[in-house]
Amino acid sequence: MSAVEKAFHGLRHMIATGRLGPGERIPPEGELCEELSVSRGSLREAVRMLAALGVIEPRHGSGTYVSRLRPQDVIGSLALTLELLPLPGLLEVSEIRRVLEAHVAAQAAARCTPETVRTLFSLIEEMEATDDPTQASELDHRFHAEIAQIGGNPTLASLLSVFRARSRKYQVFTLPEGPRLRGKSDEDHRVLATAIADRDPVAAAGAAQAHVAQTERWLRTFMPAVQEDDDAG
Repeated sequence: MSAVEKAFHGLRHMIATGRLGPGERIPPEGELCEELSVSRGSLREAVRMLAALGVIEPRHGSGTYVSRLRPQDVIGSLALTLELLPLPGLLEVSEIRRVLEAHVAAQAAARCTPETVRTLFSLIEEMEATDDPTQASELDHRFHAEIAQIGGNPTLASLLSVFRARSRKYQVFTLPEGPRLRGKSDEDHRVLATAIADRDPVAAAGAAQAHVAQTERWLRTFMPAVQEDDDAG
């Protein structure tokens, strides 16, 4: 184990065991270096690693603190590694997304209000009205994020946001088949929003699962060809 790893795991252990709680300032460098038997350079690198993961917050002029350790914030740091997944790995993750999107859609159907339903249909109308694939992708993300928010679990909403962000890197709507795919996607959105508006959790879950499965099929069908063209170029 390297000195940086030793410092990283030492700090992580202090936080995991509750010795350092959310919002607490970590001990001075000198004390930590002595306790962990590492150099200041190794300790600082470990702190940078934990900061990147959302576990520690360096505050200029004040010191370094344990973050609030909210689940949704820590899960958000998964984006650092999910961004590296190639298409086969993304498709495996998409299976998880399919299950979770169905769950949050069912929860949204049980908890929706007239205001949140209006928001969903407003986003759909904006998606259908734009000819800009990038804007359509952003609106698509906001639509699904709104459903997750209605579902009421910030941690699930954060996790799904990370999954969707990775999928959006593959811009299927910009392909020659894009307009047809967008039309199908818009239809799926209306089916899903209608099930939520009808307060039908079973229908909402089924619509969400089918929508994500459709996206998976598009990625399997169209993306390998695009990657092969890029490799050939």
